Amino acid sequence: MPNLKQVIDVLETLYPLRYAEQWDEPGLIVGDLSHDVHRIVFAADPTSAIVDKAIAAGADLLITHHPLFFRSVHEVGGLGFRGDIVRRLYNHGCGLWVGHTNADSAWRGVGQAAADYFGLEQQRPLVPLQDDQSEHAVGLGRIGVLPEPMTLRDFAQRVFTEVSEHGMATKLGVQVCGDLDAEVRSVAVLPGSGDSLFDEVRASGADVYVTSDLRHHPTTDAIEQARYEARMRAQGIQLGQGSAQTRPYLINTPHAAIESMWFNYALDDVPQAIEKATGEQVSVEWFHDTTDPWALSITE
Repeated sequence: MPNLKQVIDVLETLYPLRYAEQWDEPGLIVGDLSHDVHRIVFAADPTSAIVDKAIAAGADLLITHHPLFFRSVHEVGGLGFRGDIVRRLYNHGCGLWVGHTNADSAWRGVGQAAADYFGLEQQRPLVPLQDDQSEHAVGLGRIGVLPEPMTLRDFAQRVFTEVSEHGMATKLGVQVCGDLDAEVRSVAVLPGSGDSLFDEVRASGADVYVTSDLRHHPTTDAIEQARYEARMRAQGIQLGQGSAQTRPYLINTPHAAIESMWFNYALDDVPQAIEKATGEQVSVEWFHDTTDPWALSITE
């Protein structure tokens, strides 16, 4: 069987760590490099329940999208849940590898998976990365077009259906900002927290932006700016991109749910790449468990 070091080398070829954002620290978090890897499990978050499930399944490696550590830590003892997770993983011989913003930008990564399931054609990265070693365009998010225009209402329904069926079912649903009967065709997608890229999305001319974690003030500012620019264009004053239609409209999705769509690709890509590199086969499983913290959404 391949050892953990061989598997990590494969993972970091598929999802290079050099793609990670400067503030991010993905990669191997827990693990013995000499340990054999027979079974790999995937999950969105390394919660305590997911770790228990991975151990019960006899996993040698847990691959998650979200990190166990977002910020620097100075102890992994018994005072907090993270130390307990590290202890349990080591005690049961299960490694933890994180594909976070490096997987966001990779080919067949998080952004591309969501854009593909939403049916986008003519895709390109929203924020391109220059990588001469890649045969494919890489970078954060995706811009593309739908095969045919559809109303914002219908496209939002498609987003909800695809995220729920091919990502993660949650109680959060999706929120939509804009004229529900307006036609949209050009779409920007950034799975995960996306209100920091409003300027890039507006410059792209996308009709609608699909992302997550949209906060009140940045979202209000973004749609008010879009409405103002559309009003100016209607008066013949060229501000922003395109026609007199407001753009971009906004679709807010559950964070972990839209990012989980990546596992549809990773579930095939990772074992195939390991077999190609090592000649060995590993078993894989995706835990579809809902890991966002919300149990109920009340809308009326």
